[in-house]
Amino acid sequence: MTRRENRRTRRAPVREERSQILVVCGAKATEPEYFRGLKKERRNPAVKVVVEAKGVDPVSLVRFAAQKRDMMGCDEVWCVIDVDEFDVPKALVAAAQKRVSLAISNPCFEYWLLLHFELCTAPLTCYDDVEPRLIRHVPRYHKSSLRFADFAPGVDDAVQRARGRCDDVGTEHSRNPSTGVWALVRQVI
Repeated sequence: MTRRENRRTRRAPVREERSQILVVCGAKATEPEYFRGLKKERRNPAVKVVVEAKGVDPVSLVRFAAQKRDMMGCDEVWCVIDVDEFDVPKALVAAAQKRVSLAISNPCFEYWLLLHFELCTAPLTCYDDVEPRLIRHVPRYHKSSLRFADFAPGVDDAVQRARGRCDDVGTEHSRNPSTGVWALVRQVI
């Protein structure tokens, strides 16, 4: 009778690679603070999020983001932009050429923040139309010093509200108000 050897070999532990997302914001304060806060609050172990701020027009932002991606080797690159007075169609063309995703808010990023508290479908021409509505929910809100804790409880609600109003990501500039930030947030969380 031969003795059978019982080998219980253990597989080496396998850890999945984390994807790396580069988020480049067209504003220097509000958007970067939001995404840094989101990253810290949600702590998704499957994603490494790098947030950069560069206060330039959307086309220049797309070019900058593509260069950073090439230097860093990121899996995804997103630019967060507002419609404001910018030439968004030109930015869409540049983004397609450079393989950069856009999270566009019309009229401004603060519309995305407002969706954390309410669904607003009334046309909003600029930041000055959004700010009073937002201040009703966050009396201490100031564009240059966002506190993510004020918005953290409403992130999932904002995603649902924005997603429900969206035709296609990348077409947000054509509808007022609208935002494609929800698509980026879903990648981060």
